[in-house]
Amino acid sequence: MDQTQTATLHDITFQTADGAPVSLGDYADRVVLVVNVASKCGLTPQYEQLEQLQKTYGDRGLQVIGFPCNQFMGQEPGSMDEILEFCSVTYGVSFPIMDKVRVNGSHAAPLYKALKKSKNAEGVKGPVAWNFEKFLVTPSGEVHRFRPQTKPDAPEVIAAIEATLPA
Repeated sequence: MDQTQTATLHDITFQTADGAPVSLGDYADRVVLVVNVASKCGLTPQYEQLEQLQKTYGDRGLQVIGFPCNQFMGQEPGSMDEILEFCSVTYGVSFPIMDKVRVNGSHAAPLYKALKKSKNAEGVKGPVAWNFEKFLVTPSGEVHRFRPQTKPDAPEVIAAIEATLPA
């Protein structure tokens, strides 16, 4: 991305689970793994691997951020309180879970509108395919995109994280 796109990506605001505004710029010194999450999906066990990534790499500069989304077969129907309780009790999630968002369509969250311009390893960009699509955003604004079926601890995800973190 050029400097204009980088600034734009880091300036996009979204809301925490309790409604406070935040942006990727608030994490500008970190590598951020943005993931649309759902608690009633066949891929929901990825929460465990996401939490492990946060524990393993958090001290080195990784920040996992979850964005609940109910767009895929209604697999995140709960209230924010229910979602947060599920994440904490079931998977011991310590990384931030933001307010629910839409990731596709005309009402998609601005952050996701920007992230979807990034291509994955197969050169595909565009709509989020399903729950647990992953976007690794570097402090410079470079985006690495991984499809939902790619587990958070897959070699290609780990390689991208390790390549972007300080030694």
